[in-house]
Amino acid sequence: MQTILEKQRQFFRSGATRALSFRRDALLRLQAALRKNENRLADALHADLGKSPAESYMCEIGLCLSSVREALRHLHKWAAPKRVSVPLAQFPAAASVMPEPYGVALIISPWNYPVLLSIDPLIFALAAGNCCVLRFSRNAPHTARALVELLSSIFPTEYVTVVGGGTDAASELLSLPFDTIFFTGSPSVGKRVMQAAAANLVPVTLELGGKSPCIVDSTANIPLAARRIAFGKTLNAGQTCVAPDYLLIHRSIKEQFVDEYAAAIRMMLGGRPVDNPNYPHIVNERHFQRLASLLQGARICFGGEVKAEVLRIEPTLLDELDPASAPCMQEEIFGPILPMIPFDSLGEAEQFVQAHPKPLACYIFTSDRRTERRLLTSISSGGVCVNDTIMHLAVPNLPFGGVGQSGMGAYHGITGFNTFSHAKGVLRRSTFLDLPFRYAPITVWRERVLRFFLR
Repeated sequence: MQTILEKQRQFFRSGATRALSFRRDALLRLQAALRKNENRLADALHADLGKSPAESYMCEIGLCLSSVREALRHLHKWAAPKRVSVPLAQFPAAASVMPEPYGVALIISPWNYPVLLSIDPLIFALAAGNCCVLRFSRNAPHTARALVELLSSIFPTEYVTVVGGGTDAASELLSLPFDTIFFTGSPSVGKRVMQAAAANLVPVTLELGGKSPCIVDSTANIPLAARRIAFGKTLNAGQTCVAPDYLLIHRSIKEQFVDEYAAAIRMMLGGRPVDNPNYPHIVNERHFQRLASLLQGARICFGGEVKAEVLRIEPTLLDELDPASAPCMQEEIFGPILPMIPFDSLGEAEQFVQAHPKPLACYIFTSDRRTERRLLTSISSGGVCVNDTIMHLAVPNLPFGGVGQSGMGAYHGITGFNTFSHAKGVLRRSTFLDLPFRYAPITVWRERVLRFFLR
């Protein structure tokens, strides 16, 4: 791994990746390869996670193509130096902020969206002019194999390469002095990544998870809210970092919501979701057993069927639970189980979310603009959707990232380009005039002039 890093560092120092023509060519090759291998990637995603071709395109391949189009369209503008004003005391001079690539970036991706969460950051890393080392999750082996073949067919290893290995290999990788690290995964592993990066003072971007709440007040459009929450919770069988994790719902509309949620699930997945071939399965036996254990002893008001032989769990609503002790409220669920917690006043819901670590996403369902403004102001989260779930992730110009326990840093659009760039300040001074006021000896008169210009 040390050899891989050195080869990439040598290639970066050659200056090849800095040319915009080189970056554009790399993005065009990646775009063409994604289109050419769409069916292969969809088959791999189905083998690893049971995703349908439509879901694979909508949530992974299509979003990558959208990002690469955005990067190609705006690359010249993103990479151009930005002029900034210069104080009169510096006259005559010009100042600018010049984006420069970090060098060699390490991208560590998870298993739940193995195409999107590896290729999307790669797009911005390449657009910014970096070389890249990628590490895929072993829990999505078919997709990892397909991506290795795709990337190796279009990029030399000194530019983009993929490394494998187990836990020891990952630890060795993190001990190396990369120029920046981009990690997507759980908060617990994120802490270890940040600790390892600190030894080499490597900047890190952490895209983590957390218990993202849905808040549904009494003014919400209940059928629409139920349908959109069901969409967000069943996407990839709930194995989504921004999936609705729990539901805070006004007590007066809870029963209506349960009926509408059940109707939405039947509309999308049929009467027996566990038999629907287009409904993704839980990634492996260990995660399946963990999720199944969350149902034991819980009051199920909808769903609850499990089918171990296909690793599927029916979308499930839980009711009458104690948030302080219920197992499903002690960790991120990462599955199709949705606990409901009723509230009588908006302040109760507000205080509940504020008392827990800052989530990656917050979903607000209301028709009251005052409620919307109040929650947007009082609740800190990585991102927010008002009257929808998940969809903020698909807006190219919105930064996507966490805050506090749900991560640090962000990407997508120009934010993604900036994440993989160092903003270098440049001051250009003129040589035809050199005002003497800053030079010693500082007389009373010179000091007065300095104070005038620097006040």
